Amino acid sequence: QVQLVESGGGLVQGGGSLRLSCASSGLSFSNYAMAWFRQAPGKEREFVAAISASGSPLYAGSAEGRFTISRDNAKNTVYLQMDSLKSEDTAVYYCAAGSRIMASKSSYAYWGQGTQVTVSS
Repeated sequence: QVQLVESGGGLVQGGGSLRLSCASSGLSFSNYAMAWFRQAPGKEREFVAAISASGSPLYAGSAEGRFTISRDNAKNTVYLQMDSLKSEDTAVYYCAAGSRIMASKSSYAYWGQGTQVTVSS
């Protein structure tokens, strides 16, 4: 059974940083593209960043230059380093695994339960 478990969310002041982690089990992690999505109250779930199985990143415009996605295949874990956080980054952040690096939700077969990130202004 595939499990993705996010951690690292919390409350941070604007301009601050957080590092999210997503630990996986039950899948051949190194063969999967991994992604982060987020969903704010009343909004659609949106793409944040993804990393291919070979380590190539892809970012949404809102994340470019502020967020960094990385992966550690030895630990079956993907990370999202978030710097210069803004109030509009407040959302539940979800980790996802899929066969190809894409910005579309439909490309990812497995999802975590999410972790809350709240940025105070």
